[in-house]
Amino acid sequence: MQSTASPTFSDLLQEVQRFWTPLPDKPEETPERLLAALWNTACGMPLSVDRAANAPLPALDDSSEARLRELLERRRSGVPLAHLTERQTFMGLEFLAGPDALIPRKETEILGRAALSKITCMAKKRGPLMVMDVCTGSGNLALAYAYYEPQARVYASDLSPEAVRLARKNCEFMGLTERVEARIGDLLEPFEDATFLGKCDFLSCNPPYISAAKVKEMHPEISRHEPEAAFNGGAYGVSILMKLLKNAPRFLRPGGWLGFEVGHGQGPGLARQLERNPGFAAVETYADAAGEIRAILAKCKPVLA
Repeated sequence: MQSTASPTFSDLLQEVQRFWTPLPDKPEETPERLLAALWNTACGMPLSVDRAANAPLPALDDSSEARLRELLERRRSGVPLAHLTERQTFMGLEFLAGPDALIPRKETEILGRAALSKITCMAKKRGPLMVMDVCTGSGNLALAYAYYEPQARVYASDLSPEAVRLARKNCEFMGLTERVEARIGDLLEPFEDATFLGKCDFLSCNPPYISAAKVKEMHPEISRHEPEAAFNGGAYGVSILMKLLKNAPRFLRPGGWLGFEVGHGQGPGLARQLERNPGFAAVETYADAAGEIRAILAKCKPVLA
């Protein structure tokens, strides 16, 4: 970041610091990064907050300064930063973002990196893979798999037509339309045919997992601006996960893996449930920096000869 000592940047930074509130699910956002991201966006060069941290600050003219002040006012009113920049970084990649899908979070990278490790290992042994990602949202997990593992052919789905539209835009934005396909539908329903049944090497899901009661307690920046269907997981927060666990074995090939994100406090119980499930042979848990389980991977039981 350059010219941070300029009076304009310093003055505006003081304004940002007066209204800025840190959010635990967006640790990448700081007043300096927020201002840099909006500064670049106002100048017609939109960047995610991560990319803006090290980007030079372009010169402001009267038009871009007015645009910057408008963006700052919208941010002050509670509009998420990623909705203003229309960009968000996930697993080192720049994505298009907007109100049509949940903004990708750093915590989901726990699932993403664990899944990618399995996918990469399987690709080295097996060659081309079929990977599926349901509740795909903006397509961040699906596209990260395809970007980092060239042998992965990825199929994604989401119940929301708006989310699928954004996921398809991200496919084009990242140049991955030949290896990533997004379909509209509930979980695995868009793949109910012989092409997919028993053929999937890795199936991932970042489902809605916030209980309906807790949705009302969420920060307004989330509850007012991001689609409720992307985080409301029903009465206990696990209704969609239960449906996923029931249907996933039909799509996984023997030795394939299921991976999904879980909410705070849900991990131990879901891991025990999978360990008792006769369809799975191994269960792995992945925790955040605080030791909380945030992702679970389970291996589909191989067929005995």
